[in-house]
Amino acid sequence: MSIIKKETTLQDTKISFESGIFAPKAHSSILATMGETVVLATVVTREMKENPGFFPLTIEYMERLYASGMISSSRFIKREGRPSSNEILKARMIDRSIRPIFKEDFRDEIQLVVTVLSYDKINDPVIIGISAASLALMVAGIPFEGPVAGIRVGLLDNQFVLNPVPTILDSSDLNLFISVTSDSISMIEAGSNNIPEDKMIEAIEFAKEQTKPLIDIQNDFLSELNNRNNIEYTKHGVDEALLKEIDSKFHDDIEKSIWDTEDKELENKIGETFDIDHDPKDVEEAVHELFRRSFRGGILKNSVRPDKRALDEVRPLYIKVDILPRTHGSAIFQRGETQILSVATLASSKQSQTIENIEGEEVKRYMHHYNFPGWSVGEISRNLYYPSRRDIGHGALAERALERQIPPMSEFPYAIRVVSETLSSNGSSSMASVCGSTLALMAAGVKIKNPISGCAMGLVMDEESSKYVILTDIQGPEDHFGDMDFKVAGSKDGITALQMDNKLKGISIEILKEALDQAKKARLFILSKMLEVLPTPRESLSIYAPQIKVIKIDSTKIGEVIGGGGKTIKNIIEKSGADIEISDDGSISISAVEEKQFTLALKMIEDITKEVEVGHTYEGKVAKITTYGAFINVTPSISGLVHVSEMSDKFTKDPTEIVSEGDTVLVKIIGKDDQGRLKFSMKQASEEDKE
Repeated sequence: MSIIKKETTLQDTKISFESGIFAPKAHSSILATMGETVVLATVVTREMKENPGFFPLTIEYMERLYASGMISSSRFIKREGRPSSNEILKARMIDRSIRPIFKEDFRDEIQLVVTVLSYDKINDPVIIGISAASLALMVAGIPFEGPVAGIRVGLLDNQFVLNPVPTILDSSDLNLFISVTSDSISMIEAGSNNIPEDKMIEAIEFAKEQTKPLIDIQNDFLSELNNRNNIEYTKHGVDEALLKEIDSKFHDDIEKSIWDTEDKELENKIGETFDIDHDPKDVEEAVHELFRRSFRGGILKNSVRPDKRALDEVRPLYIKVDILPRTHGSAIFQRGETQILSVATLASSKQSQTIENIEGEEVKRYMHHYNFPGWSVGEISRNLYYPSRRDIGHGALAERALERQIPPMSEFPYAIRVVSETLSSNGSSSMASVCGSTLALMAAGVKIKNPISGCAMGLVMDEESSKYVILTDIQGPEDHFGDMDFKVAGSKDGITALQMDNKLKGISIEILKEALDQAKKARLFILSKMLEVLPTPRESLSIYAPQIKVIKIDSTKIGEVIGGGGKTIKNIIEKSGADIEISDDGSISISAVEEKQFTLALKMIEDITKEVEVGHTYEGKVAKITTYGAFINVTPSISGLVHVSEMSDKFTKDPTEIVSEGDTVLVKIIGKDDQGRLKFSMKQASEEDKE
């Protein structure tokens, strides 16, 4: 292949795409550069002569720590291992951006890998990675109807910011990532701070317009690729003759299965009839297409849904809090057959999660995890212990919907983990997780800024006539046979999270606007039902949750609290049973489940950090007796001498006549000696002046 390199700029940032040098054994490769961020997209494909029954597309996104000049901080493992959650989420973004753009009859196996080789901590690798992936597929001659490009938009002071750097993104009211083709939206991923629907549409329009240079450069690149050959592949599609034969025998059964009883044995019955004379995969694909046509025809022609709901109707709700007696907060949220149990757990900030990636290290104090076991859909699951990519994606979406509502550490010094267990699923389990988690947090006493609800919107569209129907609160068949899964979460004031996937070549902004308006009505209805069950966060925490108090000491005394080799702080933790965290600014967080643990830890720290003043009276213990007096410890770090003449109004020859080692006595600070050491008096001390 000849060497081709194309360059453009995006908001003064230089972008280039190059092929013909790197990874020559791959079927195609693109080296893409944005600023000093560099990614390599490689494509390898294998022809599938027999119909695999699905599209075997695998997409990986890999971050090398060397890309930002890092070596893993792990003492034992220095090379990259299994993909991190961050890598999985970005791989899913690339996958969801490009998967709908392939021709429907293409079933060859493809592995697409985007590897981050250099990262300047300014330009997001996934932005250039989506364009590189798109271009690599087209260069390979694969029937991919791109180009596709992705871009990120922030919102600061009500002004849109294109591709904001991470430091700006942290304070942005919007983190919107969209992927587009030349005329429509392919994928949306967003987190926001209660942004109204019209502002979100404005942001999507702005983002779409800004992707033009990334679309144009891919087209320019392809125009110079004179020797590009479209690959030959075996077309796998529905056997129309077989489809008609099956339809003639089972038409009424299929209609009844979708629109009435949902007979799950029907596919097996059809298979037993036709698998003998036909490839079982061809039979399965024909049956699927008949189900699909029946489902879509009923909705488009008659606006009839499988469960007879109106197009904008939410399924029946069941909501209950305080399900589990010993957890800190729990709730059941059920919508139709989708049932989620969300559980909130509070802990000291030491239990926050430290994450290492090419950005460096970051600490997460709010974590949301989502579990989807096979039994939730009546299936046997071989993997019950490790999260799937879908689990990680759904957990991240629910986390994004709620993370801006968590009170700041200064007001609520806790690490928070919410787990959403899918007990039953028939569509929109991620948005049910948002609802259940809101209630679990409120039940745990977390003073969230706004309660959040969510709903998934669907679409059925006839591309020939452009007629379409938008569906509220989609369930399983509507997701499976429909054209869009558009998840919308937010408060009464606006949107906090979006995620849009589609099976068409793209979705228009007009359809998205209509879907957002319809979703708002559903979201507010669901939210009203949630607040009937629990109107506000609980005033107090669960008796099983740790009590946390943050005190402030003079930062110069941090060393005294820690002690040599951490001896002092370890002693406090061991004796009190409390969990203690010390910050460089002198803030000390004390966490304990039992009040006595908390009280003891607080007293031990106060004893170490207590400031004493001349003229004040304190309680202390006799540490040592000499012939001329006794040394008294007011705190572990503050001690002084009571001279024998200051022990009593009467003449005292021997200090042991007055005190013994270990006695508790009152002493008044009367001054300091020539070396700055404290001088105490027992005879001048009084109970009334005790500090």
